[in-house]
Amino acid sequence: MTDDRIKVTVLLFGQAREWVGASSVELELPPATAVASAFDELKRMHPKMAGLERSVLFAVNEEYVSRDYELASGDQLAVLPPVSGGSSSEVSTKDGDFFAITHEPLDIVGLRKRLLEGSSGAVVVFDGVARNNTKGRVTRFLEYEGYSSMALRTMEQIAGEVREKWAINRIGIIHRLGRVEITESSVVIVVTSAHRGIAFEACRYAIDRLKKIVPIWKKEFFEDGEVWVEGEGR
Repeated sequence: MTDDRIKVTVLLFGQAREWVGASSVELELPPATAVASAFDELKRMHPKMAGLERSVLFAVNEEYVSRDYELASGDQLAVLPPVSGGSSSEVSTKDGDFFAITHEPLDIVGLRKRLLEGSSGAVVVFDGVARNNTKGRVTRFLEYEGYSSMALRTMEQIAGEVREKWAINRIGIIHRLGRVEITESSVVIVVTSAHRGIAFEACRYAIDRLKKIVPIWKKEFFEDGEVWVEGEGR
């Protein structure tokens, strides 16, 4: 290796992590290597990664990028399979919005209380729970994995999009990671506004966008096997 080669850390999630057998790998690449070429090198080292070729997304330093984005030394390149939709990470904004990633059971009542204020005439809550079957297969439980720091940033992005479209008061999103039992909540979204129509529309938009762009992955465990679930982002 020559001194002018760049060093990039590749972060792996979901199916990609399982195929590689590690949550991250280090690559040494020629200067100005594009993301696509870095992924080609990863496929050379781990041929199973070719199975993600048509659906994988990429982020560099927690921002989505195109395949022709040129990498620099010290970059963190995240390989993100299609999203599915102990410790906690959370963000509060100046607008009173709240976003969190947690391994603990979700506190729906607490989130509602945190967001509700006197000027709100409506509160809409979306509570996504684990169900006991998928297409006729009995589901035992779910497991969620996420790129937490980028997930929080993307939740804030969704809130910004919501505020551009509707005059809401506040929005909160909490997603659980780790094992989720049947009937337990995996994701909760709360929207407050002066009027119910706005709250309903904004909440629907937020969950649809979350399932497309927030880097969290779901694995379903059945009586006869397990599978990573590809979400709506493709």
